[in-house]
Formats: sequence, C-alpha cells, structure tokens
Amino acid sequence: MKIITSILDLNKEIKNYKNIGFVPTMGGIHAGHISLIKASQKKKRETIVSIFVNPTQFNNTIDFRKYPRDIKKDIVCLKKLNVNYLLLPSTKDIYKFKARKFVLRKKDKILCAKFRKGHFEGVLNVMNRLMSIVKSKDLFMGEKDYQQLYLIRKYLSKKFDVRINSCQTIRTADKIALSTRNKLLNKKSLEKASHIAKLLIKIKKSKLQSSKFKLDLSDYKIELEKKFNIKVDYLEFRDEKNLKLNNLKDKFRLFIAYNINKIRLIDNF
Repeated sequence: MKIITSILDLNKEIKNYKNIGFVPTMGGIHAGHISLIKASQKKKRETIVSIFVNPTQFNNTIDFRKYPRDIKKDIVCLKKLNVNYLLLPSTKDIYKFKARKFVLRKKDKILCAKFRKGHFEGVLNVMNRLMSIVKSKDLFMGEKDYQQLYLIRKYLSKKFDVRINSCQTIRTADKIALSTRNKLLNKKSLEKASHIAKLLIKIKKSKLQSSKFKLDLSDYKIELEKKFNIKVDYLEFRDEKNLKLNNLKDKFRLFIAYNINKIRLIDNF
C-alpha cells in the first residue's frame, strides 16, 4: 500500500483514475468501512482510501477534538485489506485552494441539517474538494448516514459525473449500526443503543405489516426518551428517494438521531 500525504504527490503517483474506486473516510476503520473497500475492490482494479477528519463539518469544537483517531491501527488494517493507496492529506492541503461554498436549500434543512447547523455545508465543502483532488468516477459510501449520501448524490454527483455506490449499513450482532463514534460509548450506553435499534426495527416492521399504522411517531419518541433516558432530536418516516416527510408511496426509511451521555448517534432502518 502506498501512503500519500500531499496532493502534489498524489498527482505524481496517479495519472489515470479509470479503474480506481474511491472510499472517503474519517478513519477509525471498522467493518462498515471494510464493506465499502471490498465493494470497490470487487468493481474496480484498484482502490484509494482517504482518511481526513474534516473540521468544517463539526459544529462543536469539543466533538471535533474527541473524535476517535488511531491512524497506526487504521494503516495496519488497510494494509491487510490490500488497499492500493491511502491518502492522508493535511487540513492546509485540503483547504489551500478556492472552491464553491455550498448553501443547503430550504427543503434540505431537515433531519440532521435541522439540528446540526453548518454540518452538511461542511460535508459538501470537503467532499467537493476531495472529489476535485481524487478524480475517481466511482465513489463508495455507506447508508448509515443516509442523508449525507442523499445530499452528496444530489449536489455533487452530476458535477463530477461520479457514480455514488451505496452500501448497506453494517450492524453488530446486537443490531447496533457500526460507527467510529461507538468507541466513545461505555458498555451501558452500547446496551441502550442495542435495545433502541431492536425497538425501531419492530416499529418499521409494524408499519410494513399494517396499512392503518399511525405515521405520527411522537408517542414513540416520548417513550424512547423516558425508557432509555436519552434526548431524541428526531424520529421520522421519510421517503427513500426524496426524503419527503411521511410520503410513503414506495420505499421509505425510519430515521432517528439521539444523544446518549452527550454522544450523538444516528441511524435509519
């Protein structure tokens, strides 16, 4: 595996991206990331993984500082997976050139965009920069952060003529969606997250099995907060294609964001 730490070195190393898949990450490599890498390796001859903890998508400096980092462990893992290239850019290198600043449309200021001001503007900003640097035509991303996937596809896929290859959320045996943030949770919090995930899976199934299911989930939201002593930002059914609220004509998902001991978790089912 070749480790590249600057855009200049990347441009020297890679001239043709035709057979290279791109997996952007913020590190803390886990089975979810591994599924993306394997999907890329199955489709493309070579794979480049980036690790960059982007400061502009954190609307809380404490959250940014606490975000789990273990680059040595990540490198060992990626080498075992036979990843061809690892891009480890500096913040200075990523943000040294001028690029378009993104402003979300009013209809997109929903779910996490409603509760994390500036978060997705930061995500779109850095992804615009990364995709300008890494000129792969196949991007591999997970469905755990479905809104992120949706917005990148909406705002950036046409600009770069990129295929956004979405991969299913990988879960533990206890139904917890894998996330680097899970490393910040203690045993008790992980048990809570497991119970919450299992309950939400039941709620989704009950909707699929009943045409009279109530779309208003406020009672479930209150129940979750009281039962598990958590703060729920949102609990909503949304259309999978356009994220419209309660417009469940075709495929739909149940979205949630909540805080356990000041650690914010998101999921969808």
